[in-house]
Amino acid sequence: QVQLVESGGGLVQAGGSLRLSCAASGSTFSSNAIGWYRQAPGKQRELVAWISSGGSTNLADSVKGRFTISRDNAKNTVILQMNSLNTEEPAVYSCNLARYSSSYYYSPGEYWGQGTQVTVSA
Repeated sequence: QVQLVESGGGLVQAGGSLRLSCAASGSTFSSNAIGWYRQAPGKQRELVAWISSGGSTNLADSVKGRFTISRDNAKNTVILQMNSLNTEEPAVYSCNLARYSSSYYYSPGEYWGQGTQVTVSA
């Protein structure tokens, strides 16, 4: 019933920036927290950032100061702005509709997008 679609991935040089979008259809983001995950080849999927229904944001330590997350409830869209990308961050980025979240904890829900590939070149 809920569909999430990511976009904005691509090739970027080290030190550059990308803006990823997560758009929802069949539902709205306004009452749900949304998380962004990434998974590199041979690595576990990791939580990068999440944003609450009230707009409170949380970032993983590895991306603090470089990434930001925001939401536009009118457009049912969540944005992950990635700056100062390095060669250790190529991965498939996916957004998720939270099952439960707080300022300290994020539990992923059953709805995922298909992911968008981010490649970083030196």
